[in-house]
Order: sequence, then C-alpha cells, then structure tokens
Amino acid sequence: MSNELTLQLIDTHAGGDVSRIVVGGIDPLPGTTVRQQMEYLRDDADGLRKLLLNEPYGIPEMSVDLIVPATDPRAETGYIIMEVMGYPIYSGSNTICTATAVLESGIVPKQEGRQRFMLESPAGLVQIEALVENGVVEAITCEGLPSYIDTYRASIHVPTVGEVTYSIAYSGGFYALVDATELGFSLIREEERRLSDCAHAIVEAIQAEKGFSHYTLGDVGPLPFLHFMGPVEQVSDHFYRSRSTTYVHQDVICRSTTGTGTSARLALMHYEGRLKKGDKLETVSLRETGFIGEFTNLHQEGPHQVVENTITGKSYVLARSDIVINCEDSLVECLGLHHILSSRHSGAD
Repeated sequence: MSNELTLQLIDTHAGGDVSRIVVGGIDPLPGTTVRQQMEYLRDDADGLRKLLLNEPYGIPEMSVDLIVPATDPRAETGYIIMEVMGYPIYSGSNTICTATAVLESGIVPKQEGRQRFMLESPAGLVQIEALVENGVVEAITCEGLPSYIDTYRASIHVPTVGEVTYSIAYSGGFYALVDATELGFSLIREEERRLSDCAHAIVEAIQAEKGFSHYTLGDVGPLPFLHFMGPVEQVSDHFYRSRSTTYVHQDVICRSTTGTGTSARLALMHYEGRLKKGDKLETVSLRETGFIGEFTNLHQEGPHQVVENTITGKSYVLARSDIVINCEDSLVECLGLHHILSSRHSGAD
C-alpha cells in the first residue's frame, strides 16, 4: 500500500478568515443526515480536522469545510465545518466560503444575476442567494441561525481584568457579548494579542461559573466564543455599523467579524430596542473587512424572542490544489485518516 495520499482542496477566505474546502479524496461517510456524518467525523475520524489545521499543512486560525453529498433532496450538496475548537454545527463565514467554492468549482453551476439554492449543514438546510456578475461571485447571502438572548448584562469578576459586564446570545453557538470600550479597547489591529488574552480570561471565568442550555438542543457544551462590540453608528435609515471582533479559542481571534457573531449582535440590538425588522448591521473587523447582517423576522420560543436573520459577505478563491499526505513524514499523523480516505489510495483493485 502506498503511503502517499492526496486530497483536493479549494482555499478561500471571507473577511480574512481562510476556509479550506475539501472537494475530493474522502470516502462517503456513514450517517443518514449531514449532522450524523459530522458526528462520525468528530467521534471516529478526527484525523482530517487535525491534519489540515495543524503544521505542516495549516494553522489553527484556518477552518476546514468538507463537501459531502446532501441527504435532503432539496439541497445541492452538504458540508461539514471543522475548526480548532471542534465541529460547530453552523458558521456564517464558512457557509459564505463553501457557497462560493461550490459555484466556482462547478459543483453548483453558476447563473448570471441572483441565484438561489440550498446547502445542507449539520444545523440543517441553509438558503443561499448568490450575486453573480460577469461570471464572478460578488456576494453570498446566507441564512443565519435563529438567534436569541439568554442572559442580559450579567456581571462577573475576572482575574487580571476586573469586573466585566456581559450578555449571552445563542446564534449557532453561545457567545459572550462585551462592550469593547468598557474594557479599554478601540478594536484596532494592534490590540489583537491583548484582545485574545482578555477574551480568554473572561471565557474561562464564565465557564467556571455557569453553563448554558439551548431551548431545543439542550447542553451544547461550555461557552466557546466571545464577541467584542464597538460603538454603533447609524449610517442611514435602517442601516447601522459597528467595529467588532470575535474570539474563538485560546490565541485565536477571527480575522473576520464572523457570521454567527454578527447574528448575535442583531439579537442583542433587538433585545435592547435598537433594531427593527428590516434593519441591517454591518460589523467591521480589525482588518477593515465586514459582513452585513439583516434582521428579517421574529418569533417566540418559550421565553425567548428569536431573531431570524441573514448574513451577506464576499469570499475570494485563494488556491486550487492537491494536498499530498505522506504518512512516512514524521510531522504527519495518519491515524484516523486511512478509513475515510478514498479507496483509490488504499491499493485496492
């Protein structure tokens, strides 16, 4: 059996966050839904995530999206999201990147103008609207997950930081939302390291004090994310802008503002009476990139007012490549890979 294996990738970025889209080289995964296939990867085949996010192939700041066949006939294809913290069921930036990659690769044929289709994520079906101009994918609008406020303006003492006021939103994961100005930040690139250290301390303190439960999903694990919020500026009728940045893991600040972070902001601004149906918020990152969230509808789930929303952004293709994996390389860990890599690599006839 050859020890050399290959994967086909399309590298993309949205707002600066790089997503590696795996379009070939992986065998079909067990599971009757994309969610079940994600759980199989998480529990039995985590080697792919580790391989592509660690040296020598990647760095933890990247994400990986594996294209899989859709299990719902309404979807064109499915995708599984892999990040340094694990397997989120949804991500706005990863969805924008995946939608762009399936169009640019021809998995979904491009149509000039506005084009709508469905993708299947581990969270379920996602409606996509692509704007194609002169054959170029200029923008992707995707549904954000329904978002709500779990906790509003709680306070906690954080060692090395002091008293911190925070809110908790769910928008595909639980987010701590904190006012950047209250913590002394202007949300500029030079603050990136201090933002990461501060966020890590706050998240650890909240994790030690309490957990959070989704109204249908139940316990989805400890609080993973923190979103720093800058002042909100009204740009025009129904359009707002705010500097923002999202922490996702120790030493990892997203280069974009993140789609789920933007959805969380929409939920908070509605909760505070500052946003109405049809209003939009542009979040602007440390690197001056942005996503636009739109508050599209509202419904009630028990005690929670749930904000339905969309996220719009642009993704760029960085590279189309074959990744060569040599299992004899001492830096490469192939355990957890052989049983999902395409059978044409296994030496089978």
